Amino acid sequence: MVTTSSTVWNAVVLRTGKNAQDMLDTGVIVLFGEPVPDALSDICVVHNRGGRSPLPPERDLRPGDVFNLAGARYTIDEVGEAATSNLGDLGHVVLYFNSPDQSLLAGAIKMSGPQPQLPDQGAILTFEPASNKG
Repeated sequence: MVTTSSTVWNAVVLRTGKNAQDMLDTGVIVLFGEPVPDALSDICVVHNRGGRSPLPPERDLRPGDVFNLAGARYTIDEVGEAATSNLGDLGHVVLYFNSPDQSLLAGAIKMSGPQPQLPDQGAILTFEPASNKG
């Protein structure tokens, strides 16, 4: 069982933009913390960063870490050079699912796992350290 002390970053989903499913259909979820710019609100999964107040990740995200999307787990394959800082500053990161040939942008994370679904309002999002279980 994952405890709060082993979570690198977490948030609660507030809402999904009306065009977020179109993004997911291409294998992409765009996370953005409140307040989200109007120009991006329709394509984002909007969350409250770290609970009541914005919290940066506990450390840099790295390959092998796990993203938990409302109970589904994804292994991080690559992390863009600005992804962790953008997540801390804005709650913003672009997540590419099962897209190994996608060029990695500075603010993006590539991950692999089951086919993703958009999270419901109130769903928990977490980044967790790689498991030491072998």
